Amino acid sequence: MATDQFLVDARWQREHRDDPAVIVVDTRPPKDYWAGHLAGARHFDPYPFAFYDTSEHGLQVFRKQMEWIFSTLGIGGKETVVFYEDDSGMRAARGAWALEYVGHHGARMLDGGLKSLSGEKLAAEAPAVKAVPFREHEHPEIIASLSYTRERLGAPGVQIFDVRTPEEYYGENVRARQGGAIPGAIHQEWIHFKDPAGAFESPEQLRERFTKLGLNPASEIITYCQGGYRAAHAYFALKRAGFSRVRNYLGSWAEWGNRDDVPIDHPKRAA
Repeated sequence: MATDQFLVDARWQREHRDDPAVIVVDTRPPKDYWAGHLAGARHFDPYPFAFYDTSEHGLQVFRKQMEWIFSTLGIGGKETVVFYEDDSGMRAARGAWALEYVGHHGARMLDGGLKSLSGEKLAAEAPAVKAVPFREHEHPEIIASLSYTRERLGAPGVQIFDVRTPEEYYGENVRARQGGAIPGAIHQEWIHFKDPAGAFESPEQLRERFTKLGLNPASEIITYCQGGYRAAHAYFALKRAGFSRVRNYLGSWAEWGNRDDVPIDHPKRAA
């Protein structure tokens, strides 16, 4: 297995392809899944399931929907569940993060995705899957809500990490009612956390990257993007780098940027 508890590599995947205790979930868009997927892979594209209400009620709805989806996928709670896409992308990260958030301890990502399995024969048919009981059990320590984030702005030992594109961060690409950034956010786009092959950078590379940005391994880091997908990828990148206190702000800018009761910064590019 790869060095992290949340990653498996191509060798591990091949060695466990027929392991009944391993469930593989393809998180690519449906057209890609039906064009060819790993044999036995179940399909769940998390991208359409965006949640921009992180009130107590909104998070309860999110948990219950994830409980239903994972139950329908035949995930009961004791197996290892490997999420993949073409590389180590945000869809697989969002699926693994969501499964961890609702209480499963065996969520993994295939590091490097399908690109790491060169020569692998892909299947066209979907496996028959029997739904099993899955009961959500919230892990509140890995999620941030709007209220949680707002209450901790400027607090010692808490840092905000914006992983959107520079155009989003600087308000040039406005994807909500307002453009800008959460006050005090440190910024770097999430795509930099992958190596040229599409796998995560090494723990050492990531730790150097994040500390150079000014992120402190002793701090609590709240990641955000537009809808909590790229932020889920950053969550795993930070964990890989040894940052132990990381939260994904699920609502991200789609929630924050559409509110009138939160502060907004308007960063300017250097001249």
